[in-house]
Amino acid sequence: MRVVTSSFAIAIGVFAAMASLGFLTFGAASSGVILNNYATSDSLMGISRIAVAISLVGSYPLAFTGARDGVLDLFNIKDRTNLKLNALTAILLAGVTGLALVIPDITFVLSFAGATLGNALIYVFPALMFRGAVSKMKDASTALKRETKLATANAALGIVMGAIGAKMALKSLIG
Repeated sequence: MRVVTSSFAIAIGVFAAMASLGFLTFGAASSGVILNNYATSDSLMGISRIAVAISLVGSYPLAFTGARDGVLDLFNIKDRTNLKLNALTAILLAGVTGLALVIPDITFVLSFAGATLGNALIYVFPALMFRGAVSKMKDASTALKRETKLATANAALGIVMGAIGAKMALKSLIG
């Protein structure tokens, strides 16, 4: 528990420091992708852009495989032959590529995904899992039942924050 807590604290600190430095540098004119604020002639930022590209290219297959497997699970497809995996991969890649062609601003995608999926992963799904686990306990204590109500309220707050974030993301897309 101590390792996880300290790891998250360090990660949060690093991310907060980097976000603060980017905002302090550019203020309210900060782009959603902070590297876009720097001149294209800046060689250090060019190296940073290359590093980000390598990171994205290297992590995309892992994220994509998870998404593909999630689609297979969603449609309850148990028979996962190479033909089916390849066909679904082609379909999903075509869909993602089509969206990339239609939505040229990655900032919208990031903000909308963060508002919807991020809030669901952080607030809603854990609360639902906790509630389901407690409901299966035959001898759940009163404290656990109270905590379930708190978790449900936390999930509701997450839904409200997600809706507000999604509305703001859509508003930025429209104008």
